[in-house]
Amino acid sequence: MEYVIRAVRAWEWESVREIRLTALRDPVAPIAFLETYEHAASRPDEFWQRRTADAAEGRLVRQFIAEAPDGRWAGTVTVLVEGPSVKPVFGRAPAFDQTHLVGVFVRAGHRGHGVVDALFREAIEWSWSRSAPPVRRVRLHVHEANARAEASYRRIGFVPTGRTVLIEGDPDSLELEFEVRRRNGLGRAVSGPASPRT
Repeated sequence: MEYVIRAVRAWEWESVREIRLTALRDPVAPIAFLETYEHAASRPDEFWQRRTADAAEGRLVRQFIAEAPDGRWAGTVTVLVEGPSVKPVFGRAPAFDQTHLVGVFVRAGHRGHGVVDALFREAIEWSWSRSAPPVRRVRLHVHEANARAEASYRRIGFVPTGRTVLIEGDPDSLELEFEVRRRNGLGRAVSGPASPRT
């Protein structure tokens, strides 16, 4: 099956909301996402409109979707830009620009068809395309119990950094950080060794 991988458009906020709510009903949602279905469903239309407009603009956030031949969105990933002046989702602000992949989701009927790989390729290439200043690494976090997601990320080329983050409200669980580093200034995703804590 052929998928079109592209950024969301500002007027597609209802589709952005629909795929997010579907993701939050997935059986692994409690360990895959920090938000609950109930919380997301209670948000007003204005929230989704603003969120989608920001992701379409692509200044500090960009959301990519995989569109199936029938026009239905098969999956999504969101890229957050983090840097010295931008508060990161987890941890301290880094000393250099990086991006952070969040909100990864592929609908059950489309898994195993390369959708997540295609979404990640687009997200990573978009990250490398930022040049002022350049992005040095792309990172993501995965719950220690989410083996399915971890296996996908490793297959794509992400490597563990050894850094972990405690999950708010669940002190017995950890989010594991994975990364892909940029080397030699090339716009290619090449994994490398973990760097010192930033």
